[in-house]
Amino acid sequence: MLDVRNRRFLAALLLAGLPGPLFAHGDVAPQPVNTDALPEVGEEWLTENPYRADAAGEEVWKAAVKIGDSGFNQNCARCHGLGAVSGGLAPDLRFLEAEEYGDEWFAERFQHGYTQDGTTKMPAFGPVLGQKAGWAIRTYIETRPEDGALDSHTDRLRAIVADLEAGTADGVAVKEELQQINSGVKTFSGAPVADSTVSRAAEVLSADKASFKHAAELLTLGLSAAK
Repeated sequence: MLDVRNRRFLAALLLAGLPGPLFAHGDVAPQPVNTDALPEVGEEWLTENPYRADAAGEEVWKAAVKIGDSGFNQNCARCHGLGAVSGGLAPDLRFLEAEEYGDEWFAERFQHGYTQDGTTKMPAFGPVLGQKAGWAIRTYIETRPEDGALDSHTDRLRAIVADLEAGTADGVAVKEELQQINSGVKTFSGAPVADSTVSRAAEVLSADKASFKHAAELLTLGLSAAK
């Protein structure tokens, strides 16, 4: 039986497959993605994402998310939405499960693109961007948090921002608290760890007060986007 994630994703696919020019890249050229920080994966396309933390380690996973963020928003957001939040004209890739089935579907589309009734709906990114960029983008997509994932923490996060801006926060303690909050953030794909505003703020935060401003800015941006 299909779970909620797959039912939603299949519904998005059906919408994207309806007749008519619902979305099309046309002649937009893929933008290059710098993947030098990622390990090599060979020429032959894999069937499973090699950059997940359990397979490649946390540092590689973090690098893949960062690179995938840039690659997605340069090449995919035009149709699939900024931050992978689809406006409904293309499949919402956040619901593509973070398992073998989702990997196979993503790899096939990324490599070969999609054409309907003679119209290129999605170009073949694989030959241009390469496998490393593809799996980095996949890693970024599958770590998108569920909508409203931080709503129950809004008041506390605002208080943290105020303390950071005032310079009165305990950087180490707040970092640990943010990491704890993020551990409870669920992803649409079922991936075990979300790349959220909270996790990004925790990543840059330290005992050094020079890090407070950046962390506060990231949290403020996330709180604003959630409104």
